[in-house]
Amino acid sequence: MENQTVRQVARISVGGNSVRVVLSNAFGEKPLTIGAGSVAIAGKGGNVDQATLKPLTWGGNSSVVVPPGAPILSDPIALSAEALSEISVSIFLPKKTALSSVHWDGVQTAYISGPGNFTNEAAFKADSTLKSRLFLSDIWVDAVPESEAIVFFGDSITDGNCSTPDANNRWPDHIAKRLQEANRKVAVVNEAFSGNRVLTDGMGVNALGRFDSDILSHPKVSTVVLMMGINDIGWPGENAITPDDKEPTAQDIITGYKQLIDRAHAHGIRIVGATLTPFAETFKGLPTEGYYTPEKEKIRVAVNEWIRTGGGFDGVVDFDKVMEDPAKPGYLRDDYDCGDNLHPNDAGYKAMADAVDLDVLLGSAK
Repeated sequence: MENQTVRQVARISVGGNSVRVVLSNAFGEKPLTIGAGSVAIAGKGGNVDQATLKPLTWGGNSSVVVPPGAPILSDPIALSAEALSEISVSIFLPKKTALSSVHWDGVQTAYISGPGNFTNEAAFKADSTLKSRLFLSDIWVDAVPESEAIVFFGDSITDGNCSTPDANNRWPDHIAKRLQEANRKVAVVNEAFSGNRVLTDGMGVNALGRFDSDILSHPKVSTVVLMMGINDIGWPGENAITPDDKEPTAQDIITGYKQLIDRAHAHGIRIVGATLTPFAETFKGLPTEGYYTPEKEKIRVAVNEWIRTGGGFDGVVDFDKVMEDPAKPGYLRDDYDCGDNLHPNDAGYKAMADAVDLDVLLGSAK
């Protein structure tokens, strides 16, 4: 991209009177130049509420250069936003920019302009769109002092793969709504992406490798919810799934969990474990159908048994029982299946969220 504006929308979970935007050049090999930026309450189709449109600044400057590997935090911007509001963030990229720090399956439309800086325009004319997040990492809200945050740490299922785009139907999205309805002062942070694994890199950095940057970097984190491991089992290799790939043992994955538990506890953070959902016949008939085998199912069952009974986690959410077809053990329920035997549909994601006991999720939090 070059001499173009990108406008993106993200829903916040708690409300406040000012926001700060975090942009990321985490995977960039060159400095990232942001020529201008803005924030506003989102409207429809890439448009925003003109009365709320505010320029972003960084140390009082209207532009910023982000070093390779670094995030950049904007100045606080006065913006009154209610809980569950949709916030629009626009950035102008004046120089030729490689799309390096990207969340490819954002399940949210990114609007890309033709040539020019349109960050200050309420009506946005998009020349193209993507369903990815480009350089946008976080939106921080100045919530009430007693508020706290839960980080949902996972893979494509927590990322909302197969859910309806622009509809906020990921299961953590539904949790955010439930928390607001219960008057809990708790922010929801989704740190999940497709293909993520506990032990090894795949479509991004493994969980052990990104724990510090993706958990500890967030303010006021009280709890982590871990739902990860199915890709370690189903897709253990580096590239295509082949019979020669050696999947980890259940104990290997459990050892990874124990590391994450210890690291969370070392920072005074609770960690809740979620069981791995059924995946029988995942990608059947496709080149990737080796993702599931009966031998791999035995690993999933053993991992889930440890999550339930091993005593390592501060709480457990048993999504396996919620999502399993009672007539076909090991299979995802048909009415919750988006069609690949692995990922839930919108109804499935809502069922997952509805099954979560908020007291288990929050422990002693009020």
